[in-house]
Parts: sequence; structure tokens; C-alpha cells
Amino acid sequence: MNLDSFNLLAVTEAGTPIAALVTFILYSVAVVLLAVASQIVLQKRSFLQEYFLGSRNLGWIAFTLTFAATSASAGSFGGFPAKVYNHGWVLGLWIAGYMAVPLVSLGLLGKRLNRISKETGSITMPEMIGLRFPGHAVRGLATGMIVVLMSIYLVPQFKMAGVILQSLLHDFVFWQTAAGYMQQLTADIPILQADDPGYLLGLFVFSSMVIVYTSLGGFRAVVWTDVLQGIVMLFGVLGLLVLVLSQVGGLTKATQTLAKMQPPNLGMVEFSTDGSIDQPTRVAMDTWFEVGPDRLFRTNAAAYIDPETGRSAPIKTVEIMGEEEKQRIRRDLLDGAVPALPAGLTVELDEFHPYAYGAGKKGVYTTAPGPSARSELGFLPLSLAFSFFLFWSIGGSGQPSNMIRQMSFDRVRTLKRSMIFLTFYFGAIYFPLVVIFVCGRVLVPGLDQDPDRIMAALSLTAATAAEVPWLAGLLIAAPFAAAMSTVDSFMLMISSSLVRDIYQPMVKGDVSDRTVKMLSYGCTFSVGTIVMLVAISPPKFLQDLVVFTSGGLSSSFLVPVFLGVYWPRYNSIGAVCGMLTGFFTFLSMYGIGYLMYGSLRAFEPLSFDPMIVGVVGSVIGSLVGCLSSPPPPRSIVQTFFGAKSRPSADHTPTA
Repeated sequence: MNLDSFNLLAVTEAGTPIAALVTFILYSVAVVLLAVASQIVLQKRSFLQEYFLGSRNLGWIAFTLTFAATSASAGSFGGFPAKVYNHGWVLGLWIAGYMAVPLVSLGLLGKRLNRISKETGSITMPEMIGLRFPGHAVRGLATGMIVVLMSIYLVPQFKMAGVILQSLLHDFVFWQTAAGYMQQLTADIPILQADDPGYLLGLFVFSSMVIVYTSLGGFRAVVWTDVLQGIVMLFGVLGLLVLVLSQVGGLTKATQTLAKMQPPNLGMVEFSTDGSIDQPTRVAMDTWFEVGPDRLFRTNAAAYIDPETGRSAPIKTVEIMGEEEKQRIRRDLLDGAVPALPAGLTVELDEFHPYAYGAGKKGVYTTAPGPSARSELGFLPLSLAFSFFLFWSIGGSGQPSNMIRQMSFDRVRTLKRSMIFLTFYFGAIYFPLVVIFVCGRVLVPGLDQDPDRIMAALSLTAATAAEVPWLAGLLIAAPFAAAMSTVDSFMLMISSSLVRDIYQPMVKGDVSDRTVKMLSYGCTFSVGTIVMLVAISPPKFLQDLVVFTSGGLSSSFLVPVFLGVYWPRYNSIGAVCGMLTGFFTFLSMYGIGYLMYGSLRAFEPLSFDPMIVGVVGSVIGSLVGCLSSPPPPRSIVQTFFGAKSRPSADHTPTA
């Protein structure tokens, strides 16, 4: 490291208003009360049907909002805003296909899945798959993929929630004190060590809350909270859009300012003392400081200086590069000056590195392919944009979480109404998010090392500037709601698969409701705890993990489920081959990318996303496996397609 501590100055932005905290707490209390109410309903109905599918009687409002809230995960309110913040306007092309998800997903499978699940009494997707494809291979394979991939998908959701709580509470004394105790308690436990004890504390608080209410209330608690969360997300986004546009001076001015900005340099810093400080010292997250005559930095994490060593651990920091941007930040955000750090503190700068694409260039945030810290080709070449349109629209149909929702509505009219409403709902969410976080780079610069915080940071900044501090709590509740709604849904799917598709088939004879209930509670608690531990050291960009797991699930399930409900000739061998070839073709694209680039980055042949390649592989595997083996038994065909279907073989192919 190079020591460079002369002319050192700093400032920390305004903290969280009490009113915002109160609003957020009221929302959290409402969620817990809904879980308690759903537990009361649960006691009066069949445990399995009620706990895992809400007794299959969801009306169009409940079905619409629970589908929307589950689809709009932490990726939508954390990872996606981070992508917009880091890469600019090109994200409009990246997300465009998501507007078609309701039409494609619900229109492709909704009616058939709902009818078949009711006729067969299926409660989980692997159970219905197992009835369509007799034998343990297909059901076991489906269960294993759901449990593993969905558990991975939960990690970024937990990370987002922990980041939100940290951003909301980091400047309160009680939170700082609790974070300090957390650091002391976990210092000697390797599995519980995190870069920032404030994040670790936020992660524990969220995990406790979501595990308890999901375990208590089951599917109905998930649906009721999803309805609340769906409303909060919509009004939170629209409210933030109005605030941001008014404060940035309109979209035209924001775009003009953005066109003058350059990607920053990224690096690490350490703070140290000269020996005059004899107590623990904290340098707050989001501290601005200058080094030398004209180098402006912003910390992206809090630094804790140990009085014994006199040093902090290295923390992520961003260096602003554009001269016009530095002048604007000093003038508009810092009132013309950067106040000094406490006396006795110095800073050591690690080597800062520029973006791989866009460094030193103006206009990269307003044009394709957008700046990229990793790729010399930029974030999204135009040839890849079409691939992502297919990724979201087609890939959404292959998500088991969407499939299980389609098993729970009451009638076909509900499905038709929901398709229309959801199309407008997604349009009202995702296009404003692009606009909001394009403006967010202007209003809250310098979060490039931790961009997943931008939703919470921008909400606090916008609401405080508008002098409506209570609104910040509601705005922050929107991404928190998105994370929570996905976590509760996925945890429930994982626990139902473990209990219904692994435990019950292995046990001879009937299993009492009490046993199933206790196992379901235990699985939900265990899955939540394991994911929480993994989320202590999460990936830098949570949206990358969301895209990876979404692609893996779609590559594995879309083709086998589609052919299973529409093609009577499709059999067990075809389903196994389709799942395996789809998943391993998809996974191989990441393996080749890792060998080529040395990081978790996919190889994209002909600019197609690995999910598209995986689906093609699944189609080939399904056809080869199916046509090279005997057709399914007549009884299966009649059950799923009616007596008029073409007769099939009288035996069941093994797999």
C-alpha cells in the first residue's frame, strides 16, 4: 500500500430520520400480525392443503399479487437497481422481456397445471411430476433440483434484507452498539465472521422474522403478506419515481448530467491512528473524504479501528473520476466543502483500478453496451439484448415458484383477469425502476462497490430532501417486502418438497398430521437457518446469482413440464434426460466461462444467454430420451389427457 494522508478531509451524509424507522416498524408489525391470523385459519383446515397451497381457493386479487410479489424478488429491488445504477440506460433493453412474463408464463401452463393438480390432488410440483412420470427417478431428481437451486436463490434475498436493515439503522446509537457486541461475540467463530457487523446484525434480525412468520402461517400467511407487499411495492416505486424526478430536475436534465459522468475507480482503503486515540473508533459508512489536492473518495462500508493495533480492516471505497462530477458533488451534495475526519486519523490507499470498459469516457451511461468493471465489451452488447428478452419471458415459465402459484387459484376466470392485471403491474414497476436508478446515479453517486444498497440509500435521500421523512420507511419497505415475499414462498416450497416428496414416500403407512406439521415447521426453520449462514459472506452482485439460479431452474424444468402436460407420448426417460441435459448444458456454459475469464462469468455462444442454450439442450435430450424408449402406460395417458387420447404402452418405463 502507498501511504498518502496529506490534506485529508471527510463528511458523512445525513442519517435516518426517526419517522422513517417508525413507519418501517409499523409495516413489520403488520406482517407478523398477518402470520398470526393465518395460523388461526390453519388450525381449522386440512394441514397439508392449507399450509402448502392455501386450500386452492385464491381469488384473482390474491393470486395476482402473490404471483407478482413472488416474481418481484430482491433481485427486482436490489440487484436490478444495482445493475441500472452501474450500467445506465441499457438496462431498459435488459429488462424489457419481463413485461411479457405474465402473458407467457400464465398463458403457457396456468390452466393445464391448475386442472391437473386438482384432478390428481398434487400439492407440490415434484409430486405432480412423479404422478405424470411413474418411478422414483423423475420425482427425486425434481425434488433435488428444487431444494438445491432454490436454496441458492434465497441467498441474495437474505443479503438484500440484511443490507436494507443496515442502511436504515446504521447511524442509530443502539444499532452501532448492538453491531459492536455482534462483532465481539462472533470474532472467534469463523462461520459467523462478516466484513461488516452491522450487516450481520441486520441479517440475523431479518432471518428471525421471516423464519418465524413463514413457519407459523404457511401458504396463507405468504399470500396475505404478499398482497400487502404487492401493494407496498407498487406505491413505493411510484412514490419514489415522483420524488426522484422532482429533485433531479426532470428526466431530460438527469440524462444530460449522466452523459457527462465517467465510471469511477474502485479500490480499498485502511484507516489508522497516530497513537493519540485510545478507544475504538468508527468511520461511518458512506463517508466522503479527499486525499491530496483533487482526489475525492466515498467509503462503501464502515471502518472499525482497533485501539490495540491502531488500524482498521481494508474497506471498499470508490474514487470519483470526472472533474465536472467532483465539482457537482462538492457543490450540490457537500455544500462546497468536505469536512475533516477526526484529528489523529490517516488513510492508506490501496491500488485503485478503472473499469474494463468505459474508463475515462463520457456518455457510456446513456448508450449501449453500458460500462462494465469486468468485460472489455461492455455490459450488454445489442446482440445479447434479444437473448435477455427471451430469458425473462420464456424463463419465467420454467420457474417452479411460478408453477406452484398456478396450482392455487380457484377458477379459469381468475387466471384470465390476473394475466391482464399483471402485465400492467409489471410495466408499472420495472420501467419506473429504470428511470429511478438512472437518476439515482446523479443523486447518490459513489456506491459502485456496494450498489445493492442503492434502493435504500436513494429512498432515504429522496424522502429526507422532500421533508417527508416518514415516507422513507415506506419506500424502504418496498425492497424489504420483495425480499420477504420471495423468501417465504421459496422456503415453503423447499420444506414442502422435503416433507411431501422425500420423507412421506420413504415412510410406510400413513403419517399423522401432527408429524407432518412438526416436520414442516422444522424444515422451514432449518432451511432458513442454513441460508442465513451462507448469506453471511454473499456474492458482491446479488443479481448475478438471481440470474444464475433462474436460468438453472428454467433449463431444468420448462421443457419437461411443458411436454409433460401437452404431449401424451412423453415419458419418464424423456423427462429425466430433459432435466439433466438442460441443467448440465446450462452449467457447462458457466464452466467454460470460468476457464476463459477466471471468474463466475458465463460463456455466451452467438450472444445467447446460457439459459437459452440450456433450454435447447433440454429439448434435444427430451426428444432423444423419449423417442428411444417405450411410451407411457395407458392409465397415465388417460389420467392426464382423457380417454380419447391415443393408447399407449401398458407398461411403465423405468428411469
